[in-house]
Amino acid sequence: NTTGYNNTAVGKSSLLTNTTGVNNTAHGLGALQLNTTGASNVAVGLNSLNANTTASNNTAVGYNSLIANTTGSENTAVGYQSGAANTTGTENAAFGHTALYGNTTGNYNASFGRGSMYNSTTGSNNTAVGHTALVLNTTGDNNTAVGYEAGYSNTTGTRLTAFGYQAGKAHVATGNVQNVFVGNEAGIGNTTGV
Repeated sequence: NTTGYNNTAVGKSSLLTNTTGVNNTAHGLGALQLNTTGASNVAVGLNSLNANTTASNNTAVGYNSLIANTTGSENTAVGYQSGAANTTGTENAAFGHTALYGNTTGNYNASFGRGSMYNSTTGSNNTAVGHTALVLNTTGDNNTAVGYEAGYSNTTGTRLTAFGYQAGKAHVATGNVQNVFVGNEAGIGNTTGV
């Protein structure tokens, strides 16, 4: 630390390389370890926000949460390995065990529930609520899935709306989908219809 102030570091290597970053809180082995100028970050848990360098206003709570984040700002990840692969993605929210795990550069995603949006890498503007909702989504944008396994198989499709237990589960259409499935198992057998 050179001129940084109002920082709190608890745990081996937490805030280890901080130079001018201010108002950071790091609690746990390797938390915010590579931070240099990032400010107003909160990292609680082993290796949480470990690779963060210049990004600010992030909150990571849980083992390896936002571990790969470097310059992505205003992200919130709560849960074991939530948002773990995020590097430059911004304004994402991941709550739950491995929620939004694979996201790297996607922005403005909201992922709530164990494994929700697990495979999403660059997809943006998605909302997934429920255990493994939109779990196979990789690059699809503007999708909304609410319910256990809702939108489960969607990978690159956009504008899918699925509400209910396994709603749109088998849906794998690509491109501008614009399908709406509402209800228990609604559209569960629909695969490529657009």
